[in-house]
Amino acid sequence: MRFPTPLLPGVFLRRYKRFFADIALDSGETVTAHTPNTGTLRTCNDPGALAYVSESDNPRRKLRYTWELVQSGAGLAGVNTSLANALAEEAVRAGRIPALRGYASLRREVRYGGNSRVDLLLEDGARPPCYVEVKNVSMGRAGVAAFPDAVSARAARHMAALAGEVRAGNRAAVLFVVQRMDCARLEPADDIDPAYGRALREAAAAGVEVLAWQAEVSPAAIDLVAPLPVRL
Repeated sequence: MRFPTPLLPGVFLRRYKRFFADIALDSGETVTAHTPNTGTLRTCNDPGALAYVSESDNPRRKLRYTWELVQSGAGLAGVNTSLANALAEEAVRAGRIPALRGYASLRREVRYGGNSRVDLLLEDGARPPCYVEVKNVSMGRAGVAAFPDAVSARAARHMAALAGEVRAGNRAAVLFVVQRMDCARLEPADDIDPAYGRALREAAAAGVEVLAWQAEVSPAAIDLVAPLPVRL
């Protein structure tokens, strides 16, 4: 997935009120950028880190800039969680994820499990549908990608809903989109949200497939390129 316009480099100064970040651009201007991430951005919010923002010419937007990337660990990390579903869809449609290949159609945001909407629904008349929840991962600690970076009861409910689909005779998977390149595996962040770790393990025991794919992140593009082992 290529960024539609060149990203602007700068230095991350601070994040506040969850959705605001101050970035000192290389041009000399300091801007307030939208932060499309509801998590804590642990390991991705060090003042002084190299950062990149995108610029919008939409006059209806309150903030002209969006924080997209930041230097974290040994490379860049993507902080825009809204890209995760699009990255997953692009990779599935291109056949880059073997476990999710071969379906005739793909739909996004399909209602299931009561009040939830599944991120991707893969369908083919010859076999049961596959319900795929996509989880964005930006946190990396000592070479380990970890999710979540904040307590998320909603994410735990998604695991229970996926397990329900398996019990109903369908296929279900959770796909962790790791928007950083310096991690060798993925683990649940039990120290941050032990309830989610339990929900993930219970879902896996029920037959939900747990997949993790690492992205190649650059100021030009972000693409899912390689699987990561998952340690539960």
